[in-house]
Parts: sequence; structure tokens; C-alpha cells
Amino acid sequence: MIEVDHLTKRYGPHPAVEDVSFRCEPGTVTGFLGPNGAGKSTTMRMICGLTPPTAGSATVGGRPYRRLPNPGREVGVLLDASAQHAGRTGREVLAVAARTMGVDTRRVAATLDLVGLNPAAARRRVRAYSLGMRQRLGLAHALLGDPRVLILDEPANGLDPEGIFWMRGLLRDFADRGGTVLLSSHLLREVEAVADRLVVIGGGRVVAQGGRDELLAGAGTLVRARDPQALRLTLDRAGLDATAGTDGGFVVRAEAGAVGQAAADAGLVLTELRSADTGGLEQLFLTLTAGSSTKESVK
Repeated sequence: MIEVDHLTKRYGPHPAVEDVSFRCEPGTVTGFLGPNGAGKSTTMRMICGLTPPTAGSATVGGRPYRRLPNPGREVGVLLDASAQHAGRTGREVLAVAARTMGVDTRRVAATLDLVGLNPAAARRRVRAYSLGMRQRLGLAHALLGDPRVLILDEPANGLDPEGIFWMRGLLRDFADRGGTVLLSSHLLREVEAVADRLVVIGGGRVVAQGGRDELLAGAGTLVRARDPQALRLTLDRAGLDATAGTDGGFVVRAEAGAVGQAAADAGLVLTELRSADTGGLEQLFLTLTAGSSTKESVK
């Protein structure tokens, strides 16, 4: 299990991540979504003990990552497929990791085979690997210690369609056997196909989270007004469950007629009122994260 509790990270006056909380349960794949600069990578680095939080906490299996006695045996991490020793062969990379973790080196060949790196590829230097091969090697490294948890940041980058389909099956099987997966990806259709739960982040804050089917089925009505604060108060007073986007809009779990009537009764001028459930996860993502920062410097 992964538990993130009010995580906040500031760089000077700039909040990269602000009060982020969510849980990833055993037996599930959690899709962690957001535009570039939303705070996804920063959050994952804080979970893995690579970036110290300004406030809040994150635990894996009930303990902070840095306090795990042998992290690789409990948590498989892939945050950057390029962060591998370019002069070693794929087999050597895993052999060193196996010795570090105290894993039987006989697992190296089996894990390479699991991720689709054949003996010829295993003998090649990592500098000669394509991005897709590096992703496979990084995933092999994450799986080598037979962990209970996987934390993966954009693991499908560089994979061809067949590779993406293969990865989807691998992660689904891992979760179905009781594992916990936190998966960040821009490939929304693939996330929609494999994830049980979704956490959507925009501007450093969680803008929506819940079961995939619940969020998609309950996308409801998108509404925007000239006065977003007055709209928020109106929706609250009408008892309408609404999730704020990052551009002053709201996704309301109610019919458009009920939302429009509440706004009319309050004398509000609406600038948009329409169904929010016509485009699946892609439409939900765009609705919830509209207006988010797109800066590459903080992810």
C-alpha cells in the first residue's frame, strides 16, 4: 500500500505540489494523471525519498521509503529509464542490482526474459539500447527484487504498440496477484484500459480521484461562470456535488438542467454548460486540468 498524506513541496515561493493526499491499495493499478508541470514527478520522487517534502508525508507499506531495510525487495521503482550505467550490459546492470539487494542472481535471466530482452540484447551495452529497450531494462530492475509495490513514471515512453499492450498485461497481472501499482502516463487510453483508480493532479493539487468507472460514469455536467466563486457557493447551497477544475470551471455530478436552474435562481451568468462525459478519460482529463501550468521545469 502507498499512502500520501498532505504532501507539499515548495521551491522558494513556488508551490510545485500542494496538499496532495491519496492511497493506492493492494490489488489495484492507480493511474496518476496530469499535464506537464502538474507535480506528478515531484510527488513520485517524494514518495521514493529522492525529494524531501516541505510538509506532509508518504509511506509504502506503512513506512517511509528511506526507512525500508531493503527497498528494492519491497518497492520496484522506475522514474527515469535513462538513469542506467551506459557502459554496462543489460545483464550486468541487473547482476549488480541483484547482489546489492541480496537476490539470487539466477533471477537475472528470468527477469530479462519476462520483460522481453533476449540473450543477445542482454549482452549489449546499455548505450546501444533504444529508449524502448531501456524502458524494458528499467522495468526488469524494478521487478528483480519481487516487490509488492511498483512506482512507475511514464514507463511506456519509447515502446511500440505491441510493447504498450505487453506492459498493460504485465501490470494488470501484477495487480491481480495482489500487488500495488502507481502508474504515471500521458497515454490516457492505456491508463483507462488498465487502471482501477485514478488520481488527477493539476497545478500541484489533486483535482479529482476515485474509481475509474465511478469518475467516468459520473463525469456529469461541465459548468463555467463569469464569477467562479459565486458559482461554487451556488452549487454548494443547491447540494450539488462539484469538483473544481483549475480554470474556474466545475464538473458537477448532476444533470445539466439541475445545474442551469440553480445558476438561474442565483442570477449567475454562465459561460459554459454541457455534458462532461462524452470523451471518456481524455475528456475528463482535459476538463479537470484545463488551465494548468505547462512548465517543464517542475513535474
